[in-house]
Amino acid sequence: MCMTCDVRLGRRAFLGAAGLAVAATAFGGSGPSFAADGPGSGLTPDQALEKLKAGNRRYVTDAQSCVADMARRRNDTASGQAPWATLVSCADSRVPPELIFGGLTLGELFVVRNAGNTVDTAAMGTLEYGAAVLKSPLILVLGHSSCGAVAAACDVVAKNATFPGAIGPMIEPIVPAAIAARGKDGDFIDNAVRENVRRTVAKLKSAGPIIAEAVKSGTVKIVGGRYDLATGAVDIFA
Repeated sequence: MCMTCDVRLGRRAFLGAAGLAVAATAFGGSGPSFAADGPGSGLTPDQALEKLKAGNRRYVTDAQSCVADMARRRNDTASGQAPWATLVSCADSRVPPELIFGGLTLGELFVVRNAGNTVDTAAMGTLEYGAAVLKSPLILVLGHSSCGAVAAACDVVAKNATFPGAIGPMIEPIVPAAIAARGKDGDFIDNAVRENVRRTVAKLKSAGPIIAEAVKSGTVKIVGGRYDLATGAVDIFA
């Protein structure tokens, strides 16, 4: 068992109990009234954000992967979930959210992953479900250094590049960020990574009615960040 697992076992037990209380058929019955949803994790948006930051600090200073009580945790969450944070993250294999935030376990994060951490209809519906039904208090849009999808969008802008299959349409939402970042001081791709995150955060804050209302009421907070592949650190900047 890793050192940080000892500290978190009590919290895991609480989350397991909360998860069991969440109805697995929250959208059943007469429609998405959310009447059968559960109590959530009990964390405020700021507490959830600090928990992510603390986990990333553990990962940077003493990276460990928690595996203790995995069978117990699987049983605890089989009937429901109460994730305390939602992430929009890149599909890059070097950016596994549960690991870079301190070795988290089953049922803690609700994650949307795709190349370039963009938000389409499917992603938006997932985020709305997380906010309204699962009561996840935090949404983090997480870009990362040397993102291949963002680099491709930069090539479209700077070199008029084209890409086969569905890759071209996939990176289209990132192109406006690349256009905005072009010509600015610093690294073109990294500037575009940050701009892409900022634009996605802004889009989510105005997306309605579910997420926008949750942000307005203070039950959900939306932030943006960048993960550094070399250092492992997450910079929250938006």
